[in-house]
Amino acid sequence: MAEDQESKRNGGIKIGSMLVGLVLGLVLTAGIGWTAMPRMMLQVHQSRYSDVDQTCAALKTAIEAAGWHCPAIRNMNKSMGELGLEHDRPIRIVELCRADYAHDVLAANPEVSTLMPCAFGVYKGSDGKVYISGMNTGLMGTMFGGRIAEVMGTKVARDEKKILETVIVH
Repeated sequence: MAEDQESKRNGGIKIGSMLVGLVLGLVLTAGIGWTAMPRMMLQVHQSRYSDVDQTCAALKTAIEAAGWHCPAIRNMNKSMGELGLEHDRPIRIVELCRADYAHDVLAANPEVSTLMPCAFGVYKGSDGKVYISGMNTGLMGTMFGGRIAEVMGTKVARDEKKILETVIVH
C-alpha cells in the first residue's frame, strides 16, 4: 500500500514537471517569436545608388518595367517639414500597385485594404548609405493564408524581388 502511494506521488511529480516544462517551452518559443518577428517582417536592402532620389527614380523605372504602376513617390521630409518637423536625412516612400492583384485580394478580403498600395521606404542610413525597406510580403501573405497567400505570398513577393534586382546591392 505504501508502494502504491509512493508510485502515485512520483507519477504526479512527473506530470507536474512535464506541465511546467511545456509551459516554459511555450513561453520561451513565444518570446523568441516576439523578438524575431520585426526582423522577419521587414526586409532592408542597400541601394546600388548613393542618392535617395536617384534610387527612387531607378525603383520607379523597375516598377513600371515589371508591369506595375507607381502612383506616388512621397517626400517625407517635405511633408513633415510643412508640419514643423525635420529629419536630418532624406526619407521617401515609393508606392507601387498592380490593379489585378489588388482586385483579387480585395474581392475576397477587403479588410486588408489597409496594406495597399504596396510601398518601399527609401532612406539614407546613419552610415551615409542609401537603403530600401519593404514588408516581407511572402511571409505576410503566408501568415494570412487563402487568397492573400496566393497573391501576396507568391505573385507580389516574386514581382518585388524582380523589381529590386536591378536596384539593390547583391
